[in-house]
Order: sequence, then C-alpha cells, then structure tokens
Amino acid sequence: MATLALVLAIILFIAGLAGTILPFLPGAILIYAGMLLYGFMTKFATLDASFFLLQALVLVLIFSVDYLASAAGTKRFGGSKQAAWGAIIGTILGIFFGPLGIVIGPFIGAVGAEFLNRKDFNQALRVGVGTIVGILGGTIVKIGAELLMIVYFFMRI
Repeated sequence: MATLALVLAIILFIAGLAGTILPFLPGAILIYAGMLLYGFMTKFATLDASFFLLQALVLVLIFSVDYLASAAGTKRFGGSKQAAWGAIIGTILGIFFGPLGIVIGPFIGAVGAEFLNRKDFNQALRVGVGTIVGILGGTIVKIGAELLMIVYFFMRI
C-alpha cells in the first residue's frame, strides 16, 4: 500500500509542478493533496500534524505570491499604488480567462490604472512590463517553494 501511495503522490507532485506553469491546474494544491493522500493511505505513519501544518503555511505563502509578485513588479518599475492595485485586480479577474488571462489580466490592470492615474501611456506600458517581470519572478519563487515542499516530504517519509 505504501508503494501505491508513493506513486500516486508523485503523480500529483508532477501535476502540481506543471500547474505552476499551466494555470488551469491548481499547482500547490495538487502537491499538498498528494501529501494528504499519502498520509491517508499510510495511516499517517510517517507524517504528523506538524508536517501538514508547516506544509499548509507554505501553501498560503505560495497563494500570496500570485497576488504580491505582480504588485511588486509594478512598484519596482515605477508604478503607482493604483497600478499595483490594478495588477492585483487584474490577477484575480485574469484567473477566469485561463493561462493567458493570468499574464494579460495583471498587465491590463496595471497599465489601465497607471494610465488613468498619470495620463502617460509610455510610463503605463513600462509599469505593465514590470508587472509581467513580477509574475515571472513570482513563478520562480512558487516553483522553489513547491520543490522545498516535495523535498521535505521525502525527507520525512
């Protein structure tokens, strides 16, 4: 049973890592689900409540990165507070439009808010590029955190 549990967990880990790049899959949730499935199938022989609590905290961090990375990129490229909020709102709305929406939504939100705030289209585009840079940086951070989750899982089992 432990071998089957491990195989299923690994399948969910791979799907989760893919989901970090392909937004229609809930990346970190699949990784956490793989750990929970393994725990249930092995009657939590090697994974205790503190393990799952720590992993849940990392999961919350990963979700926060989605919203904060685009705003941070926006601010780093000279965007206003309104542009950062535009990027966050664009991220939320972009989720409903699939993989392209995850990139285009924050870009449009930041550019639109910055243009309305400063009336300078070139600056607004610069801020939009910063938003995309933030999203890419956030994706790298998320993959790193997810890999740490997986490595810690293997260390514990």
